[in-house]
Amino acid sequence: MRRAAVLGSGSWGTAFAKALADAGTPEVTIWARRPEVAAAMRERRVNPDYLPTMWLPDAVTATGDAAEAIDGADLVVLAVPSQTLRDNLAGWAGLIDPDATLASLMKGIELGTLKRMSEVVVEVAGVEPERVAVVTGPNLAPEIAAEQVAGTVVACRDIRRAELVQRAISTRYLRPYTNDDVVGCELGGAVKNVIALAYGMAVALGFGDNTRATLITRGLAETARLGAALGANPMTFAGLAGLGDLVATCSSPLSRNRTFGEQLGRGETLEQAQAATRQTAEGVKSCLSIRDLARSVGVEMPITEQVELVCHENLDPLKALAALMARETKPERPGVPSTGQ
Repeated sequence: MRRAAVLGSGSWGTAFAKALADAGTPEVTIWARRPEVAAAMRERRVNPDYLPTMWLPDAVTATGDAAEAIDGADLVVLAVPSQTLRDNLAGWAGLIDPDATLASLMKGIELGTLKRMSEVVVEVAGVEPERVAVVTGPNLAPEIAAEQVAGTVVACRDIRRAELVQRAISTRYLRPYTNDDVVGCELGGAVKNVIALAYGMAVALGFGDNTRATLITRGLAETARLGAALGANPMTFAGLAGLGDLVATCSSPLSRNRTFGEQLGRGETLEQAQAATRQTAEGVKSCLSIRDLARSVGVEMPITEQVELVCHENLDPLKALAALMARETKPERPGVPSTGQ
């Protein structure tokens, strides 16, 4: 890996740029939407808005010019909010080298089209699916920025490119695993944000570990059912991209989706919760597209549906929980996904 571009200067994009540099990439350029953020990273060597205590390695620089960031990059990392990807990438696609690998750090399902992020990349950039890798798993950016030991998953249909990205981010604190199940890895990363919103609501409402464990396990069951309907490998959901990411996002106070859910559980409006967290909680919008995707393939996702009602139809979180508890009970058959459980 000679040169990498990280398009997006949020916490995960910035931490990922650090990992690239620490793993030996000689040139890493972060594109920031706001020029003043790019200037702060160049001159003060920190990202003041998201990771103010993490020093950027010498190999990392920043710019407000996307063309400058992408020029000559053999790895282009996409780290913008998922619902902005299409518009952003439309302006960047013509700048990307013909054989560059594109890596998605985004975890969401596009509104309207119901496409996974890798599918949006393929469509908008006009590249083969084999050129698109997905990085997912328990990726709490502040912990990785602090060099706390973590695992992650690099998924790609071309395992050679997955291994290329794997080598590019392998450090003493970040251990990447490869996987060829792009569908399962992306679904795990998208749905866990929605389940974490429900988990945060339960925390704010004072529910204990039994409730929380139930949300995690039944949330995983929802994810696996949707994955089975869309052709994912069921074993993916037992690994870092499934259970690992779900547990971290639900249980950690660093999780923006859990934190957002806590605000909603305290009775705050969507706007108040957004003002309090000051970061994008992908699950708020993705709950709509995931609900629609599930309905399109006949899969029941009751937690996702209740989260959507709380977020977008002002349902009281306590009433959402009551609706979940009032559902008809069915036999639990772990490892056997069904559309009606």
